[in-house]
Amino acid sequence: MLAVRARALFDGVGPGLIERPTVLIENGRIAAVRPGGLPLIGTEILDLGTATLLPGLIDTHTHLSFDASDDVIGRLTEADDATLLDRIRAAARASLAAGVTTVRDLGDRAYLTLRLRAETAADPAAGPHVIASGPPLTTTRGHCWFLGGQAEGVDGVRAAVRERAERGVDLVKVMVTGGDLTPGSDPYSVQYGRDELRAVVDEAHRHGLPVTAHAHAVAGIREAVATGFDTIEHCFFLTESGVDFDREVIEDMTRRGVTASLTLGALPGGPPPPPHIARRIPSLITGLATLREAGVTLALGSDSGIFPIKAHGSHPYGITAMTDFGFTPVEALRAATSTAALVTGVSDRKGRIAAGYDADLVAVGGDPVADVSAVVDVVAVIRGGVRVG
Repeated sequence: MLAVRARALFDGVGPGLIERPTVLIENGRIAAVRPGGLPLIGTEILDLGTATLLPGLIDTHTHLSFDASDDVIGRLTEADDATLLDRIRAAARASLAAGVTTVRDLGDRAYLTLRLRAETAADPAAGPHVIASGPPLTTTRGHCWFLGGQAEGVDGVRAAVRERAERGVDLVKVMVTGGDLTPGSDPYSVQYGRDELRAVVDEAHRHGLPVTAHAHAVAGIREAVATGFDTIEHCFFLTESGVDFDREVIEDMTRRGVTASLTLGALPGGPPPPPHIARRIPSLITGLATLREAGVTLALGSDSGIFPIKAHGSHPYGITAMTDFGFTPVEALRAATSTAALVTGVSDRKGRIAAGYDADLVAVGGDPVADVSAVVDVVAVIRGGVRVG
């Protein structure tokens, strides 16, 4: 048994910190959480001093196969599978070092993240726990077509979902709209018709798989919600000219229990956002508050890998960014821990520091409830009961 001590602990759900906790870990799981730093006879003790313990962070939206370079598409398409798998492994290690103990990968090539999933399940030091979608479904030459997930027509998308189920994916990802990363793709236009989207949802649910939608734009969000998707990625309600947080769609999300995986944050020191993004920020702040007030479940992902400022390991900066968008530090911490666990389907074992949960912990310097920027100061990472950083 291992006893982990720290100055304070945020358990993933509470409104504040538990002072001077001791977390008992046995066989990779949390056996107990005790207040006070009492000595434990015969137990190995890891004393983290003035650090604050958090549940291991959960990144609801990553792309481990993207290398966060200035030429993500070129670098990916030129790499053979062995080279790409090595890059995926390196990306996973970088995420783990930043305190991310669970990642949900939403777009790889050749199902390579499923191989990583097996590796990190066997060896916690190899990287985070992986939730993998495989190649995202997209139209011919549609958004991220180069990942190999092109499928069209009702029969075509059903067959694509069955292939993923047979491969053993954890969920199905669909590019409901286009995206900025892919030349010739329109992020404001819906790529699939309603019959196709309904077929994807029906087939995925028949196989017990949740379905998530890439959709920055309100048009895509509307279609995904109407056709039964479980989660919306990005979910910023963008239009070509601005932002439109459509209240009818939001009410439908609440009624149907559709969750949102927000992709916020970036490494500091990068270029300022382009003008068409910068002018939308005030409306985004207002709109995200509308989502929260309506009761939509909001989790946090990084979208890591797509740009240099979205490097793997940048997820903690998404937590600080949430507070810039009007959320409290506790709301932001929940979005990256217990709420993220709920959205990714692992809330029975991850996202909290409580008895019976996986012993995935991150220790940060300072008090992130008082000053959320403390989350970027990672001083220790424990994954599956093993200290890995």
